[in-house]
Amino acid sequence: MIRKFPARIEIPVTETISEEMKALYNTSNRSLRIRFAHKKRQEGLTVADIALLLHSCPTTVRKYLAIPEEEIPEDKTISRERQHQLAVRQKQQEVDEARKLAQSGYPIEQIATMMHHTHKTIQNYLNPDYSVINGHYHVRIPGKLAPYEKDVIELRSKGLTYPQIHKILCEKGYTGSVASLRMFMQKERTRMHRQEEQDKNPSEVIQRKSLCQLIYKKLEDITTITAGQYEQALKKYPELSGLYSLVKDFHSVIFSKKPEKIDHWIECAKKYDIPELQTFVEGVLKDLQAIKNGITYPYNNGLAEGSVNKIKVIKRIMYGRSSFDLLKAKVLFHELFCVEIN
Repeated sequence: MIRKFPARIEIPVTETISEEMKALYNTSNRSLRIRFAHKKRQEGLTVADIALLLHSCPTTVRKYLAIPEEEIPEDKTISRERQHQLAVRQKQQEVDEARKLAQSGYPIEQIATMMHHTHKTIQNYLNPDYSVINGHYHVRIPGKLAPYEKDVIELRSKGLTYPQIHKILCEKGYTGSVASLRMFMQKERTRMHRQEEQDKNPSEVIQRKSLCQLIYKKLEDITTITAGQYEQALKKYPELSGLYSLVKDFHSVIFSKKPEKIDHWIECAKKYDIPELQTFVEGVLKDLQAIKNGITYPYNNGLAEGSVNKIKVIKRIMYGRSSFDLLKAKVLFHELFCVEIN
């Protein structure tokens, strides 16, 4: 799985993405992302888990967490955008006030007098379909650069600098400044990025390590993947379903007390063209009789492994410098000591 699958696996979104999360995915909202990282870290999430939530890399999250909370930068919004947001809030307050007065029984003429607006404005405020957002906001006004916009995009894509583009356009009749070219390309990149985000299908990311954990853990015991994400991963990579089934079948065969089942499992495993799996099958075939005995009988090599581990511990106490005779004496003395205590 490590060889074949990327560390971050993209799958179709399983749940509706909230507006808060959409804002967090936008890397321009840096202060918001930093505060979110600090909050999740305080909740006990790891750096990798936070990176997954932010659709970012662990290195970026570590930089976010290294910033003290008192030094987190404020939201950076351009002056025009800030003025627009303030105007929208003020207009919404006026609309709410007008509708509240109308519900209290005041006529339109009196509301207009009280709020210092015209009769038509109050009628618009009371219209249920009225929107406080100006439809002309963000609408571009054609200027000197309008006839040359395609030329700017094409020349910029070829790597030409803005002064070079400005010189070429001036020969065609352009009378604007170089600064206008830079501003146009900045807005164009932002527009194209937003368009790409709108056009592509919504998706989310899960970690490969979560899928690896499913080999030896149950789905409900893994907090970094949900049942919906698991199903989407299996739809995108159908071979995962077969691999998980193969692993679970092997586990059930080992504890089934029926050694003949291992032969059927080997035949199923041979159908998969996976080098690592075929290597494991070859190892099973070399010790097939021993494995069948392990399935049939309740015995195991735990006692032998325990004795070997004890000898290694005694040897390491001497940092591997003890001779065989000294090691033998230490082991026998330890056994004698244990017998006397019992």
